[in-house]
Amino acid sequence: MSGKVRRPGIHQLPSGARVADAIRAAGGARPGADLAGLNRARVLMDGEQIVVGVPPGPQATGGTGGAAAGGTGSSGPAAGPVSLNLATVEQLDTLPGVGPVLAQHIVDYRTQHGGFRSVDELREVNGIGDRRFADLQPLVGP
Repeated sequence: MSGKVRRPGIHQLPSGARVADAIRAAGGARPGADLAGLNRARVLMDGEQIVVGVPPGPQATGGTGGAAAGGTGSSGPAAGPVSLNLATVEQLDTLPGVGPVLAQHIVDYRTQHGGFRSVDELREVNGIGDRRFADLQPLVGP
């Protein structure tokens, strides 16, 4: 847990814990922290880092639950990496070479496997070959 929480650091949570549970384990968000970019109902994955109250951008790295998946209301791709674990079908559809069908395959894979632990897992999605993976790898994060 990092960002604008009272007790940042590593917190052990039971299997099935959600982002909201992680925020509580870190003592809660600090006053004024923006939680709008976090899906607090999302189930966590082992080893995941949640960043609270930090706006998404190029400096956000993989595994950050605070790295929103774009969708600021403007057209075009997101400014930072698109989160494979948070993006909607519509947001994934903005990526080069990804249409609505492939975007749905990505969401279906995420649902069936409990999310993406790394960008490399994208190779397992039906319709993602080596070339498409190479194009998408720098544009997405888990």
